[in-house]
Amino acid sequence: MALQALNVPGYTIRRLWPVDRDAVLDYFLRLDPDTRASRFMGSVSEAGVRAYAAQAVISEGVMYGAFMDGALRGLGELRPMGPCPSRYTLSPRAEAAFAVERAFRRRGIGAALFARIARSARHRGVIDLHVRCLSGNGPMLRLAAKHGAALQHDGPETDGALHLERPTPFSLWYEGIAETFDFTLAVSFPNRDRAPA
Repeated sequence: MALQALNVPGYTIRRLWPVDRDAVLDYFLRLDPDTRASRFMGSVSEAGVRAYAAQAVISEGVMYGAFMDGALRGLGELRPMGPCPSRYTLSPRAEAAFAVERAFRRRGIGAALFARIARSARHRGVIDLHVRCLSGNGPMLRLAAKHGAALQHDGPETDGALHLERPTPFSLWYEGIAETFDFTLAVSFPNRDRAPA
C-alpha cells in the first residue's frame, strides 16, 4: 500500500512496476558517486547504471520506492538468492538492497524502505533476509542492527541476516490489498509521482 510515513510527512512508499522504469533510471543517475558505489558495492559507470535500471523492474523480486514531492528519492530492492518455487514466492533466502539520495537522508526513508522490504519478503516465503554492504557503510549497518539483523564482517563487506516470522492470514490479506493499491496508483497516475522536468 502507498504507506504515508508517520514520522515524516511528505513521502510515500509504494511498490515499483514496469511503468516506473524512467523514474528508476533517473533515480540511479542522480545518485552521487559515493552513494552509487555503496549501493552497487563498487564503482559503476553510467552505462552500467542504465543497463541495470533497464532490467531492474522486470527482474525476479520486487522493488519499492520512496517518493517525495513527486520524485523517487529512495529505492529498495528484494531479490531471491536461489530458485523461486513459484511466480508468487521467492526463495527461502533473499537479499535486500537500498539507498536514499544524500540530500534526503535522516528523514526515516531508509527505515521505512527496510520495514517494507522485510514485510514483503515475509509474505513471499522468505525465511532469511540478507543485507550486504561495505563494512564502512555505517548508516546501513546501524539500520540492519536496529531491525534485528545479525551482522557478520568479512573483510571489506558485512552481511546482515534477519530471520523472518511466518505470515498470518491477516498479514497476507493486507499485503494483497497493499499491492493492489500500489499497482492502481502506478498505472492510473503514471506521472503523479514523477517530478516535473
